[in-house]
Amino acid sequence: MRLWSVHPSILDRMALVACWREALLAQNVLAGATRGYTRHPQLERFRACAEPLDAVGHYLTSLRLEADARGYSFDASRIRRGDAANPGIPVTSGQLAFELSHLRAKVTRRDPAWLAQLPDTARPGPTFVETPGGIEAWERGTPVA
Repeated sequence: MRLWSVHPSILDRMALVACWREALLAQNVLAGATRGYTRHPQLERFRACAEPLDAVGHYLTSLRLEADARGYSFDASRIRRGDAANPGIPVTSGQLAFELSHLRAKVTRRDPAWLAQLPDTARPGPTFVETPGGIEAWERGTPVA
């Protein structure tokens, strides 16, 4: 499961679609509607919020808005709390840099034309607020050199 912290505008098509599916799964996990992935480390930051379903609802809404801007059709009715307020989840600058590097490696293999869309420095997605620091403790990915 990869719930990207970087702004969804830099995600290539495959990353955006996969993130939508995985965030819907995360929503079900947080709602207690599934038995799988209940201990997935990427969910820690949503669980730390006062209202985890609101937090993931805001996250899903930001993905849907990006999809709409690109002419894709993500079903808004699948978001349990689509009108949730921004939870302002902290994400470190080191995590954003890690994710940008990870995305760059993926895009290089599957959609080299998208590389031009990738910035030198990633800004956080609408659900997140950047803070100083290294890679987040919940990150289980292998740093890309």
